[in-house]
Amino acid sequence: MSTAVVWNLACRHHYAGAGHPERPQRFEAVLEALRRPELAGHVRWVEAPAATRAAIERVHPAEYIDMLEGLAARSDGGGGGDALDADTFLGPRSWESVLASAGVALAAVEQGMEQGRAFGITRPPGHHALAERAMGFCFLNNVVLAARHAQALGCARVLIVDWDVHHGNGTQALVERDPSVRFVSMHQHPWYPGTGAADERGVGNVFNIPRPGGLPRAIYARDFLAGVDAALTSWSPDILLISAGFDSLAGDPLGEFTLEPEDITQWTHSLRERMGTRPVVGVLEGGYRLDLLAAGVVAHVAALS
Repeated sequence: MSTAVVWNLACRHHYAGAGHPERPQRFEAVLEALRRPELAGHVRWVEAPAATRAAIERVHPAEYIDMLEGLAARSDGGGGGDALDADTFLGPRSWESVLASAGVALAAVEQGMEQGRAFGITRPPGHHALAERAMGFCFLNNVVLAARHAQALGCARVLIVDWDVHHGNGTQALVERDPSVRFVSMHQHPWYPGTGAADERGVGNVFNIPRPGGLPRAIYARDFLAGVDAALTSWSPDILLISAGFDSLAGDPLGEFTLEPEDITQWTHSLRERMGTRPVVGVLEGGYRLDLLAAGVVAHVAALS
């Protein structure tokens, strides 16, 4: 069976400045990789609309959205853009990309619920975004928006797993008091953003797996699935959402993990086995060396199929 790959061309428009690792070429590299002829039987393309304000307000307060819209209007009017933190810049047409990225995450949930599996090419990424703060290249928290959308559509219990090399601090902060969502994150520690210690448990729904860089890849592969199994103990989710960050692959400039695309394949198969017939949906997070990003996405989507 094919996997729904959800996209919106406006995700290419966000530009954070010369030399910034979160660059439009990431989006292009993923599109090019998934359009290879050998993947034609694995991919079914679905174009997503931009997210509505109502959907965004399930996660982010109106005042924060107003602030971003105001900055976007000033930037589009020739104001030159605004830095929201040291590495998160809202430039001309960035807000268009942010809304498109969130819309991709929402549509990926819908496709996953209909077809069993989906992958969303979400750019800019989202797992560092807090309710009222952009950070770490992220403006809106795509995977939490996806979780709340899934719940609105009838999936009461949501499991989010995050294999990005950086801790999904925004995701954790947004769900750690909600027992209807469980969050598993394996990430390099200590590393940006400095959160994600093993003793950060929320209401018993947070399962952090902090690991140093440079370990043998088999350790990361084993420990991630052990964390997932811990989250699934005596608890059965209705949908699985994956914050799929490919900066965890060996050679990425922003991480020091040693994983290979084959590990992504193994994880994806293992997660599908654990979920049975329940939906599995991936959304793109990090990944900053284009060839590795492309290889990781292809491995994930092929394994979903």
